[in-house]
Amino acid sequence: MRVVRLSVSHLRKLEQVELRPAAGLNLLVGDNGAGKTSLLEALHLMAYGRSFRGRVRDGLVRTGAEAVEVFVEWNEAAGRARRAGLRHTGQSWVGRLDGDNVQHLGDLCAALAVVSFEPGSHALVTGGGEPRRRFMDWGLFHVEQDFLNLWRRYSRALKQRNALLKSGVAGAQLNAWDNELAEAGEPLTERRAHYMERLQDRLVITARELVPSLGAASIEFLPGWKRHELSLADALLLARERDRQMGYTSLGPHRADWKVEYASTPNGEALSRGQAKLTALACLLSQAEDYALLRAEWPVIALDDLASELDRQHQRRVLDRLVASGAQVFITGTEAPAALEDLAASPIVFHVEQGRVSGPQSPASGG
Repeated sequence: MRVVRLSVSHLRKLEQVELRPAAGLNLLVGDNGAGKTSLLEALHLMAYGRSFRGRVRDGLVRTGAEAVEVFVEWNEAAGRARRAGLRHTGQSWVGRLDGDNVQHLGDLCAALAVVSFEPGSHALVTGGGEPRRRFMDWGLFHVEQDFLNLWRRYSRALKQRNALLKSGVAGAQLNAWDNELAEAGEPLTERRAHYMERLQDRLVITARELVPSLGAASIEFLPGWKRHELSLADALLLARERDRQMGYTSLGPHRADWKVEYASTPNGEALSRGQAKLTALACLLSQAEDYALLRAEWPVIALDDLASELDRQHQRRVLDRLVASGAQVFITGTEAPAALEDLAASPIVFHVEQGRVSGPQSPASGG
């Protein structure tokens, strides 16, 4: 998967810029606050419907503008040329994919695959369960065509059940939504469990390279209820009275989670920030490799502020792996990461200054 054109308007400091990146390594350099990260946010927005820094309404739209606009053209491995556009005000959005209007944001996000590693990525390991659920679902969303419909079915049923719980309704109506939750939730959980089992095989290898001192890595999947003891339907029935008192559904796939454990920390000791960061990166690279195996092409890789996040040795290990894969990579930094000097491949360099972009393949970029 190769982005050939990225156009961004009204995103933070970026008034209007255009980037025509190379197929391999692309380095975006500039001072802090120049707008480098915003370019990666634009790619992430198209691929996830949100920035890795948060929701669109949380400061993504440039001050004084009505909406952020992103347009991406890319080529897939099979040779298919694709294009997508998104206009998002923070409250509403309009999207187009290959010339047609898009009704669901998820359909737009399913087209372009981007894996991002940035300063907040350690939250994948140390934060709450929501980013870990998104991580699982991203992997399934892109490789199993019917997963999105299954996820939507479960989400609709959960919303309806929660509404009934809040209103105090009981009896037949709850029975119907319990049944719907179970019928969607059981196969959804089965997919997640199989995905995490498959991912572990890759994580063992990747984590051994990035954090060898911690020993062998393993993933424990937590389904969101005592799945080994009860079916989801039975668990919902037993929890019904408690759920009515609380006004929401307390168990199920929407409470699922997972964690990485290492042989040297069998009792679940907390990882240092550096170890958590490397573990998160190992998970993301493993996910990208899994995607590449099943889709026969790598996702786009975005590495924000790589030099400050990883030392030279770890930079080299990551970049060696990515260069060998043939993936398209975007790297930001105030200067070139030291490990680039060790690589045979040279990046294409773009300079970002005060929201403007210049470089060998985008001389006219700017706002």
